[in-house]
Amino acid sequence: MIVDQYGEPLYWKIRSIVLTHDDADDVLQNTFLKAWKNLPTFEGRSKLSTWLYRIAINEALDFLRRQKATTLASADADLSIANQLMADDYFDGDRSQALLQQAIAMLPDVQRTVFTLRYYDEMKYSEISELLGTSEGSLKASYHVAVQKVTDYLKRNE
Repeated sequence: MIVDQYGEPLYWKIRSIVLTHDDADDVLQNTFLKAWKNLPTFEGRSKLSTWLYRIAINEALDFLRRQKATTLASADADLSIANQLMADDYFDGDRSQALLQQAIAMLPDVQRTVFTLRYYDEMKYSEISELLGTSEGSLKASYHVAVQKVTDYLKRNE
């Protein structure tokens, strides 16, 4: 029941962080496994959806950290995000959308997460704060810096 209700929105949230379909599927599976194992410890202090999103985001960020640790040429890998997306059969965007995703991928993990939650999901800072356990002030600062970095990147690569 939980997979049916939350599978698709969690997939798209994870996909916005890890970018590729196969990686998003793997992270989603890990998310549900972790949730299943820890379901008895869920205390209900937050909504089930908030708890699942927090697990999903943490799993996606952990995935990115492991990926960066195993990639010897991390900077080269980041620069090829647009090319990887254009080659992905599940990516239905154009080159400008791929460049936007590349700019977002180059952000530090926390800024990337805040940016995607605010920009794509249009979440309020109070909701992001609850989800990530961070103050609204620091989230606003992270988002502002992320927007500036993305804008600068896109201007340089027009």
